[in-house]
Amino acid sequence: MPKHTFRLNGEEVTVDVRDDERLLWVLRDVLGVTGPKYGCGINVCKACTSHLNGRAVNPCAVPVGALKPTDEITTIEGLAATVDAELHPMQEAWLEQDVAQCGYCQPGQIMAAVALVRRVAEEGREVTDEDLDGIRNICRCGTYPRIREAIRSAAGRM
Repeated sequence: MPKHTFRLNGEEVTVDVRDDERLLWVLRDVLGVTGPKYGCGINVCKACTSHLNGRAVNPCAVPVGALKPTDEITTIEGLAATVDAELHPMQEAWLEQDVAQCGYCQPGQIMAAVALVRRVAEEGREVTDEDLDGIRNICRCGTYPRIREAIRSAAGRM
């Protein structure tokens, strides 16, 4: 099998898997990184949302063969390190707003929220309701009002 090298949460990793193996399975089953959750496996629920070079992606839809050695994957496990803190401001806001109920979707929700706030900041503007409506991560518990409040709260600290 081919070897694939990329960066994961700041560390270079090499895996020996098929080119078409989805990144989600590589993260969870090969590398033991369980923050990205398996929800649907078809890029719909977004429970696995992580970052690829700072942008939100769904590892269930990314074949590991598409990654380059310079590509940086960040999962919820590595998020705080991106700001050199114990918790990322978005994680802090999640706790302050008491967002989680069952918690299954929360890593993906947080990763999508961070990517959104970063993109909006790069565009030099504030997070709008339309931006928040664009987050398509599914929360079966329905904590969307608290999710939105946490995103707005964290945006001011990022």
